[in-house]
Amino acid sequence: MAIGAPFFVLAQKPAGAGTGNPTLPDSPQPKQDDNSNPVVGTTTKFVGYMSNKSIAFPDIATSPGPMTSGQKFKLFVNQSISPAYLLAAGISAAYGQAREVPEAYGEGWEGYGNRYGAAVARASSNSFFSTYVLASAFHHDPRFFPESRPTFWGAVKYSAKTIVISRNDAGKEVLNSSGLLGPLLAEGLANAYLPASEQTLGKTFERYGTDTAWKFAANMFKDYWPTIFHRYKLNRLVILPAPPASQDGQPVPQG
Repeated sequence: MAIGAPFFVLAQKPAGAGTGNPTLPDSPQPKQDDNSNPVVGTTTKFVGYMSNKSIAFPDIATSPGPMTSGQKFKLFVNQSISPAYLLAAGISAAYGQAREVPEAYGEGWEGYGNRYGAAVARASSNSFFSTYVLASAFHHDPRFFPESRPTFWGAVKYSAKTIVISRNDAGKEVLNSSGLLGPLLAEGLANAYLPASEQTLGKTFERYGTDTAWKFAANMFKDYWPTIFHRYKLNRLVILPAPPASQDGQPVPQG
């Protein structure tokens, strides 16, 4: 989606017209190509940037970038304490409680507390490796850039794509090696504090698959998040630019 207002060409009477010595108009200037900037060329299809950070999803982009290593570390910290991460850990712990997995954690509130703590630790270490360590080493941009006016199937495809393809610090699409290897390193580290029954190779990759499924679901929410906030006029998170409006001032139906 192009950012900025269109230029309107106004017809003018050429300078010197009607005189004995007319002046030739200025030579036309070559048109600027917005795609000459690699960052602009890769961001025009996105909603833009949130003018204030999202508390629920702090990894939604607020500026074109690139991010410094220190900013990536701060993003990791914000992710680790964000409501979305804590809520996902609670749901994961409740699901494990219902299945009595891991069995060694037992039942009741103590068992739930153990499962919740393990889920938070796994999510935090996942963010540490993906968002900070590997993103800094590979010069990847760990943020999420939502689509403009997403449709449901478009969001499905885009959410799946961003698991495998990400942007680097120059704004170009690259293999998301930091996002793919980060959860694997996190689950390998989890074997140091999870019960022995969870430390097998099969269980490690089972958790890795669960992490990928959670990431896909989170991407779906994040793709719609800016549009939802604009549609319900929650101005504490202003979107630039806003989705287009119809003549009566109401947002154009999406999806």
